[in-house]
Amino acid sequence: MVPSCHLNNRSGSLTLATRHPSNYDIETLAIISGRASGEHHGVVNTPVYRASTILHSDAKAFETRHDIFDRYKVVYGLLGTPTTFALEEAMIALTGGHDAVLTSSGLSAVTISLLSFINAGEHLLMTDSVYWPTRAFCDQTLSRFGVDVTYYDPTIGADIESLIRPNTRVIFLESPGSMTFEVQDIPAITKIAKKREITTLLDATWATPLYFDAFGHGVDVAIHAATKYLVGHSDVLLGVIVSNERTWETVRQTKTRFGEGAGPDEVYLTTRGLRTLPIRLKNHQENGLTLARWLEQRPEVASVLHPALPGAPGHELFKRDFTGACGLFGVILNDYSTETVRTMLNSLELFGIGASWGGYESLIIPAFPDRYRTATQWNAPGPLLRLHAGLESPTDLIADLEQGFKQLADQGTNSIT
Repeated sequence: MVPSCHLNNRSGSLTLATRHPSNYDIETLAIISGRASGEHHGVVNTPVYRASTILHSDAKAFETRHDIFDRYKVVYGLLGTPTTFALEEAMIALTGGHDAVLTSSGLSAVTISLLSFINAGEHLLMTDSVYWPTRAFCDQTLSRFGVDVTYYDPTIGADIESLIRPNTRVIFLESPGSMTFEVQDIPAITKIAKKREITTLLDATWATPLYFDAFGHGVDVAIHAATKYLVGHSDVLLGVIVSNERTWETVRQTKTRFGEGAGPDEVYLTTRGLRTLPIRLKNHQENGLTLARWLEQRPEVASVLHPALPGAPGHELFKRDFTGACGLFGVILNDYSTETVRTMLNSLELFGIGASWGGYESLIIPAFPDRYRTATQWNAPGPLLRLHAGLESPTDLIADLEQGFKQLADQGTNSIT
């Protein structure tokens, strides 16, 4: 259930009749949700409100400012301004969640979500394919607080029930995995979690709300690194946590207690990026699939890890649960040495070498899942590369990769060093 947005033709503003089924496609919701032009002198985009102190009308209003929760009530800058509320409302509309809060980064959205539902002496089930900084938080921080973490095979599906203990409180999912792209059977896992009264958290950054319905598949809390596709321009750090009706209050309180917030300029840029997300994501998907299909035919490539490709690992689950793909995927090369691969990467002109993804530019990095996996073994025949297909011409991107592969061909295969 998502908010129904109705255009007020007299004022030119959007009034949000929340908690009713929407008559609009999700692409339209990305354009209209969270807008209230009539409240901002007709300005199309909600302006940047920079605020810490908020003045109240009288002493009583100040004393009772926290008595009743109102998402649109400005009581202190850290708790939100109209700039914040616009993006929160848009994310609620896109995801069908009950509430949304913003944090300073994607990683902080993960850590705040985990800290909302796990306590000392309790047990967390964490997918073995998880984003490495999330793993580091579990191993180096949660462990200090007495939380027991078990990593599980991301392809375990309903068999995850065998790992549940009496004190298991949270199951964390990431699908597809951001380095190795395993697709999890989310409905099977969330069904068991609900039966056992366990909270499920999903890092849903890869598909965005446009291509995966987290709450429709039973997830309790959907986490988005808005830094990636929601912003889309590689110039903002921001996280979003969207919660269902059962979990929202706990998440919001934890976020507040930790003093977490997001700067108004970052929030404004994210909201602006959201308006072009549908068209950008379609192009990322098309470019990614074009590159993936080309790479499948290359003699230098052992396999392509792209869930939307028929025959790729996880494709059947992807086809069942997702409505589209982004531009991020993996490529396993044949048995080339580390130095040979470095030479190849250094020769590329259109693919930048850098962390993150989701911006307009193409990226490529080497990945080493064998260095941190604990529940599963990574036994690929050669080096793993992670590619992000940007918005450049796919013809140019292919030509760039082709000249890079020439470096591999010239040096030949060798044992990895």
